[in-house]
Amino acid sequence: MHNNSPQIAVVGCGVSGLTCGLSLLENGFNVKILARELPPKTTSDVAGAFWYPHGIETGEKVRTWSKISLEKFQALAEIPGSGISMTTLHEFFDRQVPDSHWADFAPDFKAIVSGKTVTPWKFGYKYTSAKIDAPMYMKYLKHQFLGLGGIIQQENVKSLGELTHQYSIVVNCSGVGAKELAHDDRVYPIRGQVLLVRKPTDLPSDIFYVSDPSSYCYIIPHKNHCILGSTKEENNWSLKPDEKATQLIIERCAKLNPVFANPEILESKVGLRPGRYSVRLELERISQKSAIIHNYGHGSIGHTIAWGCAKEVVMLVREIFE
Repeated sequence: MHNNSPQIAVVGCGVSGLTCGLSLLENGFNVKILARELPPKTTSDVAGAFWYPHGIETGEKVRTWSKISLEKFQALAEIPGSGISMTTLHEFFDRQVPDSHWADFAPDFKAIVSGKTVTPWKFGYKYTSAKIDAPMYMKYLKHQFLGLGGIIQQENVKSLGELTHQYSIVVNCSGVGAKELAHDDRVYPIRGQVLLVRKPTDLPSDIFYVSDPSSYCYIIPHKNHCILGSTKEENNWSLKPDEKATQLIIERCAKLNPVFANPEILESKVGLRPGRYSVRLELERISQKSAIIHNYGHGSIGHTIAWGCAKEVVMLVREIFE
């Protein structure tokens, strides 16, 4: 960090805000994160997280962001305490589908032969993905950010424009809060509920996932627990765990693996994913040397594309000061 570098405010302390803040620090900028909620109370901490580039538009930018993030996760998996590990992800469908748009760069991508799965779903793919222990990973990112001299301040930001009077650059990573902060009516909450359950003995470390909307569920094993999920409830702002959702998650995950028919539930968690028809990552100039960079609308794949988006944010900041 350089004393004479521009002062940048990042709004939001979820995975997008922390990753942008850390990337900017690593490139020599002074950064302060301003956020209403801090880890471990962000949506990013709640997530049943793994690298999976689906859920929003599937254009070339998403491919690029996803690939950059995957490469970063592969490096982080070598660091003890990062919360990242590489494992096999099995994805199942009720019908045969075309190869995923990331098939050409996902490690070990293979189709599962029709009728040869161990689940009721007879089609699918498997590949090496990054498994993310979200609370541990968020703690790691926060530690790295603070270690490089970043500042985190708990504050309920009311206006992005007002921040530009104090900071040269404002990076808007406010998630679902962008609906009000960016006056973007296209932002909406996608409520997700997950269950932390006791890990069964001898459960493989692989992730199992069903992406069909009528059967949507996943099982993510960690060291001492598993995450069962999830729900996707659009325009539902409730953060209170719902018993009907709990039973639906258990019912679906039990079809994926019968050992979860009667799990020991340790905790139920709820988060609000920032839904939008596409990611908004763009520069809004205020003056020649002042701007807001918007980085929100990541839907359910905020972890998956965070490093790629952060790299683009750094590029946009550099352009302002060239």
